[in-house]
Amino acid sequence: MGRDRALGALLQAVMLLAASLPAAWATRAPAPPADLAQRVGFDQRLGAQVPADARFEDAAGHPVELRTLAGGKPLLLALGYYRCPNLCGVVLNAMAHTLARLDLKPGRDFEVAFVSIDPGETVADARHAQAMLARMHPDAQVPRWHFLAGDQASITALARAIGFRYFYDQRLHQYAHAAGLVAITPGGKVAQYFFGVSWPPSSLRLALVGASQGRLGSLADRLVLLCCGYDPTTGRYSLAIGRVMQVLGVAFVLALAFWLLWLRRRARA
Repeated sequence: MGRDRALGALLQAVMLLAASLPAAWATRAPAPPADLAQRVGFDQRLGAQVPADARFEDAAGHPVELRTLAGGKPLLLALGYYRCPNLCGVVLNAMAHTLARLDLKPGRDFEVAFVSIDPGETVADARHAQAMLARMHPDAQVPRWHFLAGDQASITALARAIGFRYFYDQRLHQYAHAAGLVAITPGGKVAQYFFGVSWPPSSLRLALVGASQGRLGSLADRLVLLCCGYDPTTGRYSLAIGRVMQVLGVAFVLALAFWLLWLRRRARA
C-alpha cells in the first residue's frame, strides 16, 4: 500500500514536471539576431568632437550641457541605462571599484558621467541608481558623478559622436548595447576607449592624464606616456618599442654631449 502511494506521488510529480516544460521552453530567451555584431559595438572615433550643446538633466533635475559638464577637466563617460537588468549594473560597479583605487579623484581631477540611452528614463531613475551605487561603494565618491537622462535627440547625437551603437530589442524588451568607457578631453574630444567591464587602474589613470592635456600627472607620467602607445584594438596602453628607442637615443645624445662638455672644461682647467 505504501509502495503504491509512493509510486503515485512520483507519477504525479513527473506529470507536473512534464506539464511545466512547455511553459519553460516558451519563456526561454530567443537567440540573438544574426546581425548583432553590426548593430551593437563601438566605432572608435579618436579626436571626434562630442556635441557641446546636447542637453541632459542630472539626478537633481538640473539641466546640464556637455559643454559645461567637464568644467575644464577630462571626462570619463559611459553609456547605458538605469533599468538595465544585467550589463549596466556590472559596468557601474566596475567603474566604482576601479575609480576607488585611483589617486586621481572624481570632481577634483576629472569628471564622471553615466548617460542613459533610454529617453523614457527620468531623473528619478538616475537618482535611484546613484544613491544605490553610492551605498555599495562609499570609497568611489559616487555623489560627485553625473547621472544623466535626456531626450532622444541628445542621446542620439552623443552616441553617434563617440561611435556607440545600440538598439532596442522588441523581443526581449531590452536595449542591446556595448560596454566600455570613453575618455574625453576638456575641449570635448574623444581621447581614448576602454572596452568591456574590467580596466586596469594604471591604464585608466594614464588615459586621464593624457586626456587632461598637461593639467594632470607628473613628469614620470609623461615619460610613461612617451614610452607607451595606445592600442585601439584593445583599448589599452602597451609598450611602444619605437618610442622607447627614440627616448633612449635622445638620452644617449644628451649624455654624450654632457660628457664632451665635461672633458672640454677639464682640459681647459
